[in-house]
Amino acid sequence: MVRIEWLITGAAIAIAVAAYVKARRLAKRLERLTESYWELRYDHGQLRARVNRLDPGAAPSAAEPPKPAAGSTAFVPLSSLKR
Repeated sequence: MVRIEWLITGAAIAIAVAAYVKARRLAKRLERLTESYWELRYDHGQLRARVNRLDPGAAPSAAEPPKPAAGSTAFVPLSSLKR
């Protein structure tokens, strides 16, 4: 009876260690993906600025968001509201 308890305890510890290793690996992958996302977003902004300098009328400006249709509800970010 005692051997079965130790076997179950050992299996639980092994599963916990495997889960911990997988969680660490996924955390590192998420960090790399997040970093890549922000790098791509920065590069996209840089390329948009270069295109706007070359031909200002060709690309829509990020400073001018599209206007919503009349009567529709639009999202207003809280950071744009003045106190």
